[in-house]
Amino acid sequence: MSLVTERAPLAMTPAQRGRGILPLACLVVFMAQMATTVYLPSLPEVARDLALRQSQVELSISLFVLAAALPLLFWGRAADAYGRRAPLLGSLALFLLSSLGLAFCTTLTQLLCLRVVQGMAAGGATIVGRILVRDYWQGNELARRLSLLSMAFICALGGGQFVGGLIARYAHWPLGFGLMALVALLALGLTLAVPIEPVATAKADAGWHAVRCLLARRRYVLPACVGGLGYAVLVTLQESSPFVFRHDFSLGAAAFGSLGLLFALSYLAGSLRVHRQALRLGAPRLLVRGALQVGLAGLAIWLLMGVWHAPGLVGLLLFVLLYGLAVFGQAVLFPNSMALAVDEGRDQGGMAMALCGFLQQMLAGAAGMLALVLPHGAGWAVAVCCLGLATWWLARLAVK
Repeated sequence: MSLVTERAPLAMTPAQRGRGILPLACLVVFMAQMATTVYLPSLPEVARDLALRQSQVELSISLFVLAAALPLLFWGRAADAYGRRAPLLGSLALFLLSSLGLAFCTTLTQLLCLRVVQGMAAGGATIVGRILVRDYWQGNELARRLSLLSMAFICALGGGQFVGGLIARYAHWPLGFGLMALVALLALGLTLAVPIEPVATAKADAGWHAVRCLLARRRYVLPACVGGLGYAVLVTLQESSPFVFRHDFSLGAAAFGSLGLLFALSYLAGSLRVHRQALRLGAPRLLVRGALQVGLAGLAIWLLMGVWHAPGLVGLLLFVLLYGLAVFGQAVLFPNSMALAVDEGRDQGGMAMALCGFLQQMLAGAAGMLALVLPHGAGWAVAVCCLGLATWWLARLAVK
C-alpha cells in the first residue's frame, strides 16, 4: 500500500537535497546527545543534592538510552504514515517539556521518570532526523552524510561536556536542563521553517510485517547490532567516567568537562576519516577497522583499570588516550553500520532506519544496565572489554 509522506527526495537537485535538511538533522542529533553530555559532569552533584547512591544516579543514564529505544518503531511508523514533520514536532515538544520538568525535580522518582520521557522524545527526534537524511542520500554517499551528522554529535560530546563542567563548577546542575529546553525550542523553530512537502513515496510494507521482513535479513541485522555494541561501549564509559575521574584521579567537574573537548576531537578525526575514505574503501572495510579499534581500546582499558591499576598521572593519561581511541573507533564504525543496514532495508521506508536505531539503542541501554549490576571497582572495565571485543567479532561476521 502506498503511504503519503514527503516529496520523493531522490528526484530533487543536489542543491535542494542539502538545503535545510542536514542542518535540521544535525540540530536534533546535537540536542539528543547533549541531554547526556551536559548532564555528565554534574552526576556527583546530582547524587549529593538528591541523596542518591552512585548506581541510582548512573541509572538515569541507562534509562535515558533504553527509553530512547523503546518507541523508535512507533516514531518510524508515524513518520511513514503522517509525514516527517508532525512526529518531529511532537517529539521536540515532549523533549522541551521534560527538560523543563527535570530542572525542577527533587526526588529519585521524578528524576528517573522525567529522564525516561526525555529519552523517548530524544529518540523520536533523532530517528526522524536520520530518516530525513536517508530519504535524500543512499549507499556510500549516505555513509558520508551520516558522518556529517557525527559533527553534531562531536559538538555535543565536546561542547556539551565542557559547558556541563562549567555549570557544575560555577552554577547549579538544573541550569543544564534549562539549556536543553532552549535547544529544543530552536529545533522546533527550524522544523517549522524547513520546507517538507507531502507527496506520495515509494511503496513500503507497513507495521510489524516490515519489522519481520527486516529482522529476517542477516545483512540488515548484523551491521545494525555492530553499531549498537560500539555505542554500548561509549554509554558504559560515559556513565562510569565521572566517578572514575573524580575518585580514581581526583579530577574536578570543570577539568572533567574540559576532557570532553579531547574526546570530541577524537570523534571528529574518526568522522573525517569516514568522510574522506567512504567512497574509496567502502562501508564494510571501514566498519571492521572501526570495530577493531573499539575492541583494542576495550581490552586495554580493562588491563589498565582492572588489572594494572596504573597510579597517578600515568594512569590518567593512559585512560584518556584509550577512551579517545574507543571514541575514534565508534566514530568510524557507527555511520557505516547504519548505512549498511538501512541500504539493505531501503524498500521498507522509514521503518528500516527506525528499527536500526531501536536495535542499537536497546543494545546500548541493556549493556549500560548490565554494567550497573556488576561489582563496583573494575566491573565497568570488564563490561567495556567484553563489549569492545564483541563489537569487533560481530563486525567481521557482518561483512562476510
